[in-house]
Amino acid sequence: MPTPTTLELLWGTGQRPKRGPKPALSLERIVAEALALADAEGLANLSMQRLAERLGFTKMSLYRYVPGKAELVALMLDTALGAPPELSAGEEASENDWRDLLRVWCETIYARFSAHPWSMEVSVGLRPVGPNEVAWMESALGALAGTGLTAAERLDTIVLLTGHARSLAQQVRLADADEFEKQIAAQFAEMVAAAADRYPAAVAAFAEGGAAAGGDGALKFGIERILDGLAVLIARRG
Repeated sequence: MPTPTTLELLWGTGQRPKRGPKPALSLERIVAEALALADAEGLANLSMQRLAERLGFTKMSLYRYVPGKAELVALMLDTALGAPPELSAGEEASENDWRDLLRVWCETIYARFSAHPWSMEVSVGLRPVGPNEVAWMESALGALAGTGLTAAERLDTIVLLTGHARSLAQQVRLADADEFEKQIAAQFAEMVAAAADRYPAAVAAFAEGGAAAGGDGALKFGIERILDGLAVLIARRG
């Protein structure tokens, strides 16, 4: 049987196994165990040998299902992203429903990135894309249908929102998200306490009550400003 390509594995278009007894190992189980290992110890510590040992099989047994680590990581990413949030609006949809839909979309993908930090480093660049990732794109494009934005502008909106979510997830990956901004503010105040006269605007901003709104403050602020900009553009087209 020829070795399946990454796209065949992602989309399930490769040659199906022949009938017979149910195998003790499956591609789904391999991917699930690889996800658990990467989430716990990072992608650098994932190897086919370590994965085989965790599963209780030989390394060669894994190669019957997936050709190598690169193909495995592609499957892991699509599994980690999962299905996008349900964005279907009600029958009496308002003209601003696209804002609510994209807000949920961005907050959800932020949560997925945060739950699987390694996914951020493998979800960039030219690479095979799986069905879940395409479904995320489809749902965001659907939310923007009827807004008057061009196809290119709708795709660029996805890039903007994904980039914002990824950037914030990367910043808080080593800290408790709920305490991240507060910790940054406290650390900054301590560092510049002796030089407050040189940086008065920065000191005042961090000292102002409510400046550190919690781990999701910057996420929500950024989402709203992106959506505000889109609203201006959409109004012009209208």
